[in-house]
Amino acid sequence: MERGGGGGGTTLSEIYQNSKKLLLRTRDGLERLERLEFSSSNPVDSPELSLAVRKDISQIQSLCVEMDHLWRSIAAKSQRDLWRRKVEQVAEEADSLKESLDKYFLRHQKRMTEAKERAELLGRSNGDSAHVLRIFDEEAQAMQSARNSSMMLEEAYSKGVAILTKYADQRDRLKGAHRKALDVLNTVGLSNSVLKLIERRNRVDKWIKYTGMVVSVVILYTFWRWAN
Repeated sequence: MERGGGGGGTTLSEIYQNSKKLLLRTRDGLERLERLEFSSSNPVDSPELSLAVRKDISQIQSLCVEMDHLWRSIAAKSQRDLWRRKVEQVAEEADSLKESLDKYFLRHQKRMTEAKERAELLGRSNGDSAHVLRIFDEEAQAMQSARNSSMMLEEAYSKGVAILTKYADQRDRLKGAHRKALDVLNTVGLSNSVLKLIERRNRVDKWIKYTGMVVSVVILYTFWRWAN
């Protein structure tokens, strides 16, 4: 099995097992967020839990990038196709969880906006909404901080993907250069063999020519003696 780094595993199989564990933990965290959201008329938010779920999704996506490079280097086509399907399935589940988390953030943002607007309307009517608005502002700031952290994680993930892709391209170019060097060496070896064969043939031709000349002289001399 091909070796690789990251995710606490050293082989493709180990990295895959780690990604499956992260998927279970992420799915559980997302379900807890949704239970808090729909458990009462006043939804409760947990910025720490939502940020932890976002981190797990980013880690799964990073593992998918690593596994994508590893399964391509498997020699056996049947095993390569099997691992390709497994990695694609993990990536699709991670994308689905990310989409669900993004929808959760949008719903929460919408609730915060609506609640703040209601508080402002109440404040205009009774002039005592400063405390309520402060509570909403603090929660909005916490959610904004969580979104900023998520954006930083996504940016770091994108940079990591770009770096891994660059390394993979460099490796492919090095393999191509290595194959070309071997081809050149084989060609040089073949050329040397051909040159040796030509030199050997030239030597044989010279011996044939000189032998023919000697035989011709002997025949001419014999014919001359016989004629006289």
